[in-house]
Amino acid sequence: MNRRSILIVEDDQELREALVDTVQGADYTVLQANSGEAALRELAIHSVDLVCSDVNMPGINGMQLMERIQQEYPGLPVILMTAYGSVEHSVRAMHQGAADYLVKPFRSDLLLELIDKHSFAAAKTVPAGPVAVEQSSLELLQIARRVAASEVTVLITGESGSGKEVLARYIHQQSTRHNKPFVAINCAAIPENMLEATLFGYEKGAFTGAHMSREGKFELADGGTILLDEISEMDAGLQAKLLRVLQEREVERLGSKQTLTLDVRVIATSNRDLRQCVQDGTFREDLYYRLSVVPMQWLPLRERRADILPIAERLVAEHCRKMGRHTARLQAEAQRTLLDYNWPGNVRELDNTIQRALVMQDDGVIESRHLGLDTNFNGGFGVLAAHPCRADEGDAAAQQNEISDGMLDSDLKQREFEVILTTLRQHRGKRKQTAEVLGISARTLRYKLARMRDSGIDVDAMIEA
Repeated sequence: MNRRSILIVEDDQELREALVDTVQGADYTVLQANSGEAALRELAIHSVDLVCSDVNMPGINGMQLMERIQQEYPGLPVILMTAYGSVEHSVRAMHQGAADYLVKPFRSDLLLELIDKHSFAAAKTVPAGPVAVEQSSLELLQIARRVAASEVTVLITGESGSGKEVLARYIHQQSTRHNKPFVAINCAAIPENMLEATLFGYEKGAFTGAHMSREGKFELADGGTILLDEISEMDAGLQAKLLRVLQEREVERLGSKQTLTLDVRVIATSNRDLRQCVQDGTFREDLYYRLSVVPMQWLPLRERRADILPIAERLVAEHCRKMGRHTARLQAEAQRTLLDYNWPGNVRELDNTIQRALVMQDDGVIESRHLGLDTNFNGGFGVLAAHPCRADEGDAAAQQNEISDGMLDSDLKQREFEVILTTLRQHRGKRKQTAEVLGISARTLRYKLARMRDSGIDVDAMIEA
């Protein structure tokens, strides 16, 4: 069965419905929009394989829509349709990037032939960009596209779960390096004594356990982009070595005296204010200025409300596809619940909420109760309540036990977080003293604090409270 997805854009309702019926009859998944503006909203939510658009529409016309698609969804083919066709129009459209051109009226078999040809070539090759409906998000993506056309180093800041890696991948996809590797490394998740070897590689015998030579992440990213995620967690010694790599554009494996010249675009992210880290003495000032050639910031989800529902709808579509289910829809009350919630865990928390709701719903309609959000608390620790089951769903008590058992790990984690926060307050936020009292390394403490931020906890605010 053909599962390629086609977006039909036509302002004439009768013609649009006829086109939709024709394309659906050929076993395609069809989306529709009655304007260029509506088409862009659909593309922000759904991934499609081809756009078939009328040229003459009020507002954003077909040519302008094609230009926007080329900027925001490079590689996505567009077929243009118009009743005012001419050889000159056809040539101009093809020169500007149209996959093909149809003059109305046209035969349905010709339309299907072109759709089959161009959607098959592009199927599943066009990555979905970040969702941007809020004005601040649109402006940020515009900056990202400009940055992508250059070779400058980029620093992306924002709260945990706000989509920093998604933005980094978007910059890579929009750049001339898009056919080269994109290598991401989480600086907070790798043990301190292994991070240098992971980044720069090592030779056989360089240290105990180095039984063979291995390339580092920088070498693997040669020609492409390397993402240094949560770079604020990198220790001072390694920061100095990274600074040299950025300055000289060359690396040296551990245990080797040979330098390797590299062509790598560096993007760094942090969920902390690096300027404050510089003032605190935990981050090198020269490295900060080397990284922040173009500083960018994803605002937290609670400050870009217009993005919430489009992101949720995209997540619903993506997870339904992964689960092999028919697409579900968000009930109006569920939509209001999503908009009312404060999202301390940002997009990552929204993603988890949507997955949970899809598991709990059973009729293709996501209700507010399926989301499991406590809109009064807004602290990211809402727990699903057990609802009475119908007779054909089994024993309600058994389901309640399963939910209670699943909460055990969450309760232990919550208790650990409380102990860490209490100890930090007692020592006025001093990480080194806190780690010593808790009997863990400073590195482990940084990792646990990062996990807490990922869970939606504003660590700095809780310490000051």
